[in-house]
Amino acid sequence: MLVKVKSIANRGIQTLGVDVEINVSSGGLPGLEIVGLPDKSVAESRDRVRTAFQNCGLKLPGRKIMINLAPADINKEGSFYDLPIAAGLISASLNISLPDDALFFGELSFDGSLRHTKGSFLLSLYAKENGYSRVFVPSSCAKEAASVNGIFVYAVENLSSLAEHLGGRRIISPVSSGSFTEESQNFSYKNLSRDEDLDIGEIIGQEYVKRALEICAAGGHNLIMVGPPGSGKTMLAKALVSILPDLSEEESIEVTKIYSLVGKIPPNCGLLRKRPFRNPHHTISYAGMIGGGSNPLPGEITLAHRGVLFMDEFSEFTRPVLESLRQPLESGKITVSRSRCSVDFPSKFMLIASSNPCPCGHYGDPKKECTCSENKIRNYQAKLSGPILDRIDLHVNVLPVDKNRLFSSNRSVEINSKYILDRVLKAHEIQSKRFEGEGIFFNCDMSNSQIEKYCNLKSDSKKLLLQAVEKFSLSTRAYFKIMKVARTIADINGENDVEADHIAEAVQYRSKIFLQ
Repeated sequence: MLVKVKSIANRGIQTLGVDVEINVSSGGLPGLEIVGLPDKSVAESRDRVRTAFQNCGLKLPGRKIMINLAPADINKEGSFYDLPIAAGLISASLNISLPDDALFFGELSFDGSLRHTKGSFLLSLYAKENGYSRVFVPSSCAKEAASVNGIFVYAVENLSSLAEHLGGRRIISPVSSGSFTEESQNFSYKNLSRDEDLDIGEIIGQEYVKRALEICAAGGHNLIMVGPPGSGKTMLAKALVSILPDLSEEESIEVTKIYSLVGKIPPNCGLLRKRPFRNPHHTISYAGMIGGGSNPLPGEITLAHRGVLFMDEFSEFTRPVLESLRQPLESGKITVSRSRCSVDFPSKFMLIASSNPCPCGHYGDPKKECTCSENKIRNYQAKLSGPILDRIDLHVNVLPVDKNRLFSSNRSVEINSKYILDRVLKAHEIQSKRFEGEGIFFNCDMSNSQIEKYCNLKSDSKKLLLQAVEKFSLSTRAYFKIMKVARTIADINGENDVEADHIAEAVQYRSKIFLQ
C-alpha cells in the first residue's frame, strides 16, 4: 500500500514542496526506513514516530515500511516531518484516505503530543500560493499559521486526536484565520532584541543628534555617531525604536517569514508588528553577521530586515564583518553561497553605528584631554574604510552634554517620542503615496532615476549642492545620498520641492567625523 502526504522543505526563506511517500510492503521483515537525503534530525523521526505510536495506543503496520522524501536530490532538515510521516502511517494502518488539499507539519514528542515547531508561517504562505486550503500543525503554532488569510488551520494537540479526526470519530475544528487582527500581533520584545521603548525625551540635550534620528526614522537612512564615552550614543540609538512606526502589512509578512524560519516566534503568537532592533556584540563572527551553515540560515543583518541594526563600538568589529555590510547597504539583500546551494536573504535595514574617535575615546572632547598619539588615532580610525563610510547617509559628531543641563530643572521641555513619531508618520504617509506602485517604501530606497523624478531642485538648491560637492570632494554616491536626505527633510516639513535650506541641512550631515 502506498500513501502520499504533502509537506515542505525550506531553502533560506524559499519554501519547496515535499512528498512524503509511505510504502507498506506486502512481505519482508518488519521495519521502518527513511530515504531521500534525510539529515540526522529527519532520520531520528523513525524512533520518535514509533515511540509516539506505542504510547498513544496506536499500532504500526507489522510489515516492511519504506518512507521516501521526494524530491530525493534535496537535503531534508528539521524535525517537522514527524507529523506527515505519522499521518501517512495512520492512513495506511486504518485504511483511510488523506485530504488532497492538506499539508502536514510538526514535531512529535514521545508521548504523542505535538511540540512547537519553527516555520509554520512559511507553511501557510506556501499553502496559499500553491492552492492548498488546509494545514495541520501543532496547536502552539496555530496562531502563527493562521496569520495567513484563506487557509484552514487545524491545531493538532496529539497523535490520538489526529487519528480520531482522520477516522471521522472526533473532528478538529479549524482555527479561523485573520492576518492582521490585533489578537495575532502578540510578540515578545525579547525575540526582537529590544527592551520596552525608551522615550527620546528622557535623553538630556543632544538636539542635533535627535534631529538626525528623526530624519533616519522618516526616510530609512543610515547613521553613524562618533563621540567620547558617556555622551549618550547608545541611549540615543535605543531610543530610535520609539519614533519608528509599526510595520505595514507587507513589511510584517516579510519580517515574520524570517523570524518563523529561525524559530524566534514564540508559541501562540502571530504576525510581527514591531520593527526589529538587533544589537550584535563586536565579537560576532562573519557567519553570525551575514548568515551561514550547510543549509544557510539568516544572520544579524537579515534579522534586522525592515528594522534597525545597531552596531555599538563600530570600529571594534573585525574588518571582514564590516566589509560584509557593503552589499546589503547598497542592494538591500545578501547572497550566501555554499557548495550545494546559494541563498538570497533580504537585508533592508537601518544601520545605526556608534564609535569612539580614538582608542582612549577623548579625541575632540572639549573637557578631557586625549592621551593617544596621532599615529594611534589614525590607525584606529582607519579600521573604517572609505567605502563603508560613504554608504552611510548621515555622519554626526556627538559631544558630551553640558553639566549645567544635568542639574537644570527645566527638563520637561524636552521633545518626546510621541511628538517626533507624529511627524515621522506624516512623512511616511507622503512617501507611501509617492511610491505607490514603485515597489519601494522609503526615500532611502530610491534609485538614481527616481531621485531625478521626485527630487525637484530649484536653481539655488542645485547651485548650493554643486558647491558642496566641489568643496568637500564628495563622491557620486554621496551626492545622491544628500539628495535622498534632503527629500526626507522636505517631507518632514511637508514641502513638495527640495529647497536650498533642505540641501544645506543634508550637507551638514556629511561633515568629517574623523581625521581621514
